[in-house]
Amino acid sequence: MRLYGLKNCDTCRKALKSLPNAEFVDVRADGVPDSVMQQALDAFGGALLNTRSTTWRGLDEAERARPSLDLLADHPTLMKRPLIEHDGALYLGWTAETKAGLGVA
Repeated sequence: MRLYGLKNCDTCRKALKSLPNAEFVDVRADGVPDSVMQQALDAFGGALLNTRSTTWRGLDEAERARPSLDLLADHPTLMKRPLIEHDGALYLGWTAETKAGLGVA
């Protein structure tokens, strides 16, 4: 199981605490493999972008209009977090649905 997120993100910390066996990947330092990012975009579409973030608010309209994968490559903090990869399935966010899918109470 891999958890893609930011080390200073409270939601990622909560997820890691509940998933002690997860391998943590800091998206700012290590990035997300292109294949995983493409799979996540296919699965979650626009929900993959965190449009409530300060990074998003700092972008001009031309930047925001760029393809999502290009934006995420240049600004990894725009990814909604955490992105969890487990047994070939992807989960986005630390929601009740994600917890249920991973068998976490």
